Amino acid sequence: MQAPPPSDRSSFVPPGRLVSVGLHRLHINCQGSGSPAVVFDAALGASSVSWSLVQAAVAAVTQACSYDRAGFGWSEGGPLPRTAGRIADELYVLLHRSGVAPPYLLVGHSFGGLVMRVFASRYRDETAGLVLLDPAHPEQWLEPDAIERLQIDRGVRLCRYGALAARFGLARVVAALVGIGALLPARAVVKVVSRGDLRREDEGILAPIWRLPPSARRPLRRFWTEEKFYRALGSQIATICDSAEEAAESARQGFGDLRLTVVSPANPDPVRLRRQNALAGLSSRGCHVIASRSGHWIPLDEPQLVIELVTQMVDAIRQPAAMHRGAAPR
Repeated sequence: MQAPPPSDRSSFVPPGRLVSVGLHRLHINCQGSGSPAVVFDAALGASSVSWSLVQAAVAAVTQACSYDRAGFGWSEGGPLPRTAGRIADELYVLLHRSGVAPPYLLVGHSFGGLVMRVFASRYRDETAGLVLLDPAHPEQWLEPDAIERLQIDRGVRLCRYGALAARFGLARVVAALVGIGALLPARAVVKVVSRGDLRREDEGILAPIWRLPPSARRPLRRFWTEEKFYRALGSQIATICDSAEEAAESARQGFGDLRLTVVSPANPDPVRLRRQNALAGLSSRGCHVIASRSGHWIPLDEPQLVIELVTQMVDAIRQPAAMHRGAAPR
């Protein structure tokens, strides 16, 4: 990876640390102390900075850790394919090598929800709870129809264009234009690079940068200029059916009495609503919450709701331990 220019170096220093998980290193940023440790995983094209409005408040209550999947954020690129199962296994190694002790309260948004479902299924004894924010549903991708297959192919193709743009420096030009607010010229360059294949709605795969604090926006613009990002994102998209199968295994097993909260954005369509309710029903202690002022990006639209739901679950997880010691419940 090329070093950032001098003006960009200070914003590209990782807030956490890089830890080896085998052939590559992953970035993990832990704040606060206490148990259970809350672990955040972001959406399909997002990174640890997507939790900028949530993590500090949770860290005031317990240890709170965000991380970057291989190829994203400050993490190095990792081996392919980038399936939810491989990502979950790497996260497990990362947590243990970082000294983050179980039990874990897992918080996953969108694609991160698939990863956290796999993690909870494979490492059930170390998982204390799940909070899933508008999670991706394996049912949608187990047997994609023709339109969904076209979406997958398009996503892979666009990531291929992005990787080429990053390799030849065009992605940096686009990032610079976005940084000064020149969105129309930026889109014009992207249109040329993608051969007219990129649509405005495709931008939704990336975090809405304007909702983040300035300290988080600067590294994001850097991340989106790196070839490793597009390779990792393209692999996640290309293998979404494999990830769906890995996550579907958790549905077949169920979650027993694991604490589980599923959060939907405002006005979910009937199919989405049915799937969210079914997901919450995989646990005897599952519940479904509607984020009434949110779109898909719940951690950015309603961060306070996410903070409240996570800290409430932290308290609930701690209660049995307090009662076992003979102390009054919190």
